[in-house]
Amino acid sequence: MTRLRLGTRRSALATTQSTWVADRLRALGHDVELVEVTTEGDRDRSTPLAQLGGTGVFVSALREALADGRVDLAVHSLKDLPTAPDPRTTVAAVPVREDARDALVARDGLTLAELPAGSRVGTGSPRRRAQIAALGLGLEVTDLRGNVDTRLGHVHERRLDAVVLAAAGLRRLGRADEVTELLDPLQMLPAPGQGALAVEVRADDEATHGIVAALEDPDTRACVTAERALLAELEAGCSAPVGALAEVVEGTDGAELSLRAVVAAPDGTADLRRSLTGDPATAADLGRRLARLLLLDGAADLMPTSTERHVTERAL
Repeated sequence: MTRLRLGTRRSALATTQSTWVADRLRALGHDVELVEVTTEGDRDRSTPLAQLGGTGVFVSALREALADGRVDLAVHSLKDLPTAPDPRTTVAAVPVREDARDALVARDGLTLAELPAGSRVGTGSPRRRAQIAALGLGLEVTDLRGNVDTRLGHVHERRLDAVVLAAAGLRRLGRADEVTELLDPLQMLPAPGQGALAVEVRADDEATHGIVAALEDPDTRACVTAERALLAELEAGCSAPVGALAEVVEGTDGAELSLRAVVAAPDGTADLRRSLTGDPATAADLGRRLARLLLLDGAADLMPTSTERHVTERAL
């Protein structure tokens, strides 16, 4: 029996995700201990994410614990990971993806279209803010941080009319029944990697890599590879209003990878939506090609300047 120390943030969602991975490794015969690691994003829940030090604010502490040997593996919400690799670590497995869509939780069971003009909608995501504004519904989007209970509490206690979170997090926490609408990607494309997990190990730890690789889902890996390659090619960072969703679909000659993306102005006054299909085996190339198409059509004019692009979009 192999003993593994799994690093996790202490939030309810992070612990649930890590426990999901741990249980699957235990089912394969391994002894797994969860080790809590506190990140700067956990310590400071009031400062806007853009001021906390950049992309990876919820990842760096876990990577340090992994690199210095305090833990053997770490579980991340994949959309938290910076697109630039860390040479000390590697993503050994991308398990099967949960629902990638965004979810609305609104007062009185309302949908997004049913919310009256002027309704206050909470989100900490520039991507969601921009796409909601682009719908032209006259909603007031307000910045929001905190764990799931905190965010949902704003609706339950009538401080906000609605909040938008990742459906995957609510499902994993057993709170999907509070969703009043799952937002169609035609309206709201999710963040690259949303709904997927990344299981990271030390780059030189072949034994743990081999164990964790049993959790890999090839279709999910292809999808998130395309989405993240697009984000990297755009040089947008995780705070830019960029949405992307790849899906493995059945084509005329077998499986194809279908990739859709949006780049929006932060205030929602303009956006670009484009799509391409390709071979799942060349997922990264597909993502780069779609990014170049977006740039050719003017995406760079819509995104924030480089100094404004350094905040990771959270898992919810």
